[in-house]
Amino acid sequence: MAEPTYPVAARVADSVQRHFARHIEAARHAHAEVVCDAPSTATIAAIIDAAFWASLRREEGHTPKISLAILPPAAARHCARLAARLPLTPAGLAKVAPAVERPGIHLGVWHDGDSYYVWGTTRDVPAFCLVVEVVASGLVVVKHRTEAFGKFVNVAVLEGDHIKIVDEGVGRIVPDCPGIVTSLAGAIDQRSASGVTTVLIQLAASMRQHGRGGALLVVPAASDAWQESMVMPILYRVDPPYSELADLMRMSQADPDDLKRAVDAIAGLTAVDGATILNDRYDLLAFGAKIARRRGSTPIEQVNITEPVEGSTAVSATPAQLGGTRHLSAAQFVHDQRDAMALVASQDGRFTIFKWSNREQLVHAHRVDALLL
Repeated sequence: MAEPTYPVAARVADSVQRHFARHIEAARHAHAEVVCDAPSTATIAAIIDAAFWASLRREEGHTPKISLAILPPAAARHCARLAARLPLTPAGLAKVAPAVERPGIHLGVWHDGDSYYVWGTTRDVPAFCLVVEVVASGLVVVKHRTEAFGKFVNVAVLEGDHIKIVDEGVGRIVPDCPGIVTSLAGAIDQRSASGVTTVLIQLAASMRQHGRGGALLVVPAASDAWQESMVMPILYRVDPPYSELADLMRMSQADPDDLKRAVDAIAGLTAVDGATILNDRYDLLAFGAKIARRRGSTPIEQVNITEPVEGSTAVSATPAQLGGTRHLSAAQFVHDQRDAMALVASQDGRFTIFKWSNREQLVHAHRVDALLL
């Protein structure tokens, strides 16, 4: 390939390379099995460049959606090798994109000196393998899988000339930062995420995927106080509580496919107008519930908004600036029920986690859509 012509590729390559080097060193220090070495800045820039220009092409009227995993064929499992290498060019990537659009399939990419090529496809990539995914036209995400849980960790999100580098140190900066946010950000000390955090991440990703928007309220199992913030009666109350996800979470080794089906079933309910309610043991209590301000409670007047990307600063906002009714009602619910958490997906792809901050003494809105792409 020629020198990168997408300027952003060269601008982010150093930051991405340092992220991989830091995480791989930490994993090896912890005696984890890591087969990948940190990619060079030249490799990172070249792969991003090819992915970006491929995203702007059309193949039979469709935008290519591809995932490039940078690893030699010998390091891949469940792979199909091509008899002849394909040069890593935007036109070549767009041509093969229809074959690898389904989730979980990656094009394997490697290099011979300064020459990069596609060697085939793989369904399994090792931890800390550089993955560059084309999500939409002009939208490229740099990510990797961790050794602890299945959700890929986003390192950088590039949209045209707009760059978002994920800040893995968000837990040290943002007061009372929830574990789901630090785990999504890929913090080194959060790699061994709990099962609870992992299933919340899966729920968030599935909620965002259905594209209809939705709200999920996670309430304490030991209290019914959340009902004080509901319009009664709740039309779609579940009695007795539906416990499939809770039962799977109690298993020491639950089948991943069973867990995914249970997660998708609950996330699908969030598409119904109103909020889906889950307790912290993962029993489904209701869906389509209407949120109301608790009697005697004051209207929420202010929230702090943060996004876990480098250079981002906290913004103080009124509830009206958060978004629509779904965001306002979720913020009010957390304001009234301070031991609860609300996950809110917008139809446009934005995703916000509302949590009460004891240190700030107000509701904190964590914008995490860049972490769920």
